[in-house]
Amino acid sequence: MDGTIRSRRRALIRDRVRADGAVRASALAAEFGVSVMTVHRDLDALQAQGWLVRVRGGATAAPSPAFHGDIAQRRATMVQAKRALARAALELVRPGDTVMLDESTTCLALAERLAERTPLTVITYFQPVVTLLAGMPGITLISLGGEYFPAYDAFLGLYTAEGVAKVRADTVFVSTTAVAHGRCYHHSQATVQVKRAMLASASRRVLVVDHTKFARQGLYALAPLTDFDLVLADDGLPAAEQRAVRDGAATLRVVPERP
Repeated sequence: MDGTIRSRRRALIRDRVRADGAVRASALAAEFGVSVMTVHRDLDALQAQGWLVRVRGGATAAPSPAFHGDIAQRRATMVQAKRALARAALELVRPGDTVMLDESTTCLALAERLAERTPLTVITYFQPVVTLLAGMPGITLISLGGEYFPAYDAFLGLYTAEGVAKVRADTVFVSTTAVAHGRCYHHSQATVQVKRAMLASASRRVLVVDHTKFARQGLYALAPLTDFDLVLADDGLPAAEQRAVRDGAATLRVVPERP
């Protein structure tokens, strides 16, 4: 019974934070009749699931340099840049390839064009890609399970990472929450665990990242840019950032937003 009450309270807190943009822990404690410590535990759990980010005295779900938003928010941002990156990524795919896609909305834009390169084998744990490609002629789809994270609409964590380790791809396409000092970062440990397994399970590793990621913050280190065979970024990336990436020995290709 306690678990059911806790789950309902956390769902209500999640919805409140998404609706208001930000909340204070003390206000939530008064509203739900629980201690501030209990609210902090609730916020910790919701942050781990990707719904919000903890801030001093409470939490926020508004997109910011420290929080990239849930799946619905991410799908609505940088649409033209993501399409440009998908166009450039598609040039790296050949009929007969096995490709692996992460749970990024940038890779979802690539998935929307994969019918142009069939036959293909596609490996993913991202539910929108599974829904998009299921039953598509010429696509052999391998869907990886694990713990489902609604905020990401994806399966993540240990079991997903173990599934990734059992397959092999010609090319893996991944994105990231933030890029700083030549290294990729994420807010989610479960995501980092899976993406590291993906990088180890592919012959070629491609990072597809729009320029806003270079102004964001991340908590958990994923990999240095030099671990990728190619970094694709849109032409909104400032020249100074482009030089810094190349000076760090990473291979960068800048993609024009409009061809």
